[in-house]
Amino acid sequence: MSCHSERRKAIRTFRITGSTIDEFDSIVVEISDSQWVGRGEALGVPYFDETPARLLQQVHSIEAQISRGIDRAELQTLLPAGGARNAIDCALWDLEAKATGQRIWTLTGVAPRELETVFTIGIEATPAEMAARSASVPTHRLLKVKLDGEDPVGRVRAIRAARPDARIVVDANQGWTFSQLVAVAPELASLGVTLIEQPLLRGADEALETHRSPVPLCADESCQHIGELEQIARRYQFVNVKLDKTGGLTHALELVRAARERGLGVMVGCMGGSSLAIAPAFVIGCLSDLVDIDGPLLLRSDRLPGLTYRGGQVTPFGAEVWG
Repeated sequence: MSCHSERRKAIRTFRITGSTIDEFDSIVVEISDSQWVGRGEALGVPYFDETPARLLQQVHSIEAQISRGIDRAELQTLLPAGGARNAIDCALWDLEAKATGQRIWTLTGVAPRELETVFTIGIEATPAEMAARSASVPTHRLLKVKLDGEDPVGRVRAIRAARPDARIVVDANQGWTFSQLVAVAPELASLGVTLIEQPLLRGADEALETHRSPVPLCADESCQHIGELEQIARRYQFVNVKLDKTGGLTHALELVRAARERGLGVMVGCMGGSSLAIAPAFVIGCLSDLVDIDGPLLLRSDRLPGLTYRGGQVTPFGAEVWG
């Protein structure tokens, strides 16, 4: 086994509530069976202070077990959900695919299909700048708009004027109060917004249990793994499944099944990353209602070979990419 950290520069400064991103840091884990090498990439969960150094430390803490040979079921018992387990889990899936000569679609039972991903519009200084950014990507018909507490309706109104053809979802990244959600949701509904992602702080969203929003709500930070699903099912209509949160594709598949059993819609998301990080998320995307896997489009350079994007469309990948 080997692991290392990588840094990839963003194609432009990317801002969300409480964070400005110029570079995306990740770790890459490689696991060998002496003939084949499986790879996995993870960025970790930044709001849980998962840095590359901490992720690498976690990976090294079970290096002996990995070298001895572990399967994905044992891995779930050795590390908690998070980026380190994600990188290892995805490397194990990749290794199994190569060693058995089977594609990830056969191993998971997931049927591949072309996906339409959102294109993310970060927070800019003014509504006009966000509108201009939206207008600059006319081949992307599905936009995810990052918002904070500053004039969210004005920003979406400007984007809608610039892109009357686009379908729009918004993501507040925990940046609103409950009273602000109640005030802005009807206006966002009138502007054609189809989903509001994580409006309130994780752990401070209990008011949603008795609130009926005119726009469906999606839990992101509020749902890390299956143990939190029962609570968020009382508060949200969708759940955003990210492999860095679930600790890999193995648990993400379980979370999707459990979410469906509770009648929840499913969104797949990402923390950014190259195509090596996004390919396993693509598998979850094939089971999802809404897809957010535009991580490589936010980078100056992707890992090669990588996923193929044509506007907002992403095609199923080959074994040379992953799995």
